[in-house]
Amino acid sequence: MPAHHQDLGNGPDANRSRSHGPGEPAAGTASPDSGERGPGPGESPAGVPAVPLAGVPAEPAAGVLTAPVANVPAPPPEAAGIFGPALPLAERYAALLAGPGVERGLLGPREAERLWDRHLLNCAVLAALVPHPATLVDIGSGAGLPGLVLALLLPDVTITLVEPMARRISFLEECVEALALANVSLCRARAEEVHGQFAADVVTARAVAPLDRLAGLALPLARPGGIVLAVKGERASAEADAAAPLLRRLGVTDVSVLRAGAGQVDPPATVVRLVAPPPAKPGRSSPPRRQPPRGDRRGGVQRGAPGGGSRAGGARRSPGRNGSSGAR
Repeated sequence: MPAHHQDLGNGPDANRSRSHGPGEPAAGTASPDSGERGPGPGESPAGVPAVPLAGVPAEPAAGVLTAPVANVPAPPPEAAGIFGPALPLAERYAALLAGPGVERGLLGPREAERLWDRHLLNCAVLAALVPHPATLVDIGSGAGLPGLVLALLLPDVTITLVEPMARRISFLEECVEALALANVSLCRARAEEVHGQFAADVVTARAVAPLDRLAGLALPLARPGGIVLAVKGERASAEADAAAPLLRRLGVTDVSVLRAGAGQVDPPATVVRLVAPPPAKPGRSSPPRRQPPRGDRRGGVQRGAPGGGSRAGGARRSPGRNGSSGAR
């Protein structure tokens, strides 16, 4: 099953099929973890532009984490076009990453100066690949990249952030409160611990693991026919080719290597898109999957698989996204 290659963006090459060559920039950060979620209505094809933002809160919730503003880089000109009315919230999130995120070791100290191009914009262009309304699980959420960025841009997408480490969950919970994000819930667990319990329209992961291992973590969290969006680096095509036999065995029906944000950001984000197996044929039963609530779950933390507990800090980890920075 050869991987398809495509550029996605608003530039002159947007939506044109193109060969994906070596040397594409790294897409972000790393950490192996897990996810959860439930099927959502109104699936639309990948590549659908993000809907206009509606009802973005103007101010963060009172009495929650306040980030210092020192050494926070200003957003580049292209950020206004990509974030639109969500840009003020994105700037607050940038301050949280550059302040408490660095202080608590969720982001490397040298990452603060390149927050926008390497992290925030790299994640934001992923929104154009997410159908909506939808349900989405972000596995190995770390500092909230890309899960919190997508939550800012896609208010009609219900997002679950899955992360096993207590200090990261604490930071995420404070960010959800500070940014007043009503479409986000948290689950402290590894992906393996919640397999079969959730069925998301979309599962996202940013440089969590090599594609052959990531597929085994993410596909059990997607609904039949759902999609996995894996933000990768310059070896995306090579990983897709190497994983092709395993992906066929797992029932993946399509593999595409996309360059999200081509013509909008430089460099664009390299994304491997997997389409999960279709529904089982009649006569074949599959275990029921628990659907996360759709209501306001700000700051709510779910704890791993029922009866299994959570195993914070026990997850095996690949090197941090962006080398040794640990930014996620």
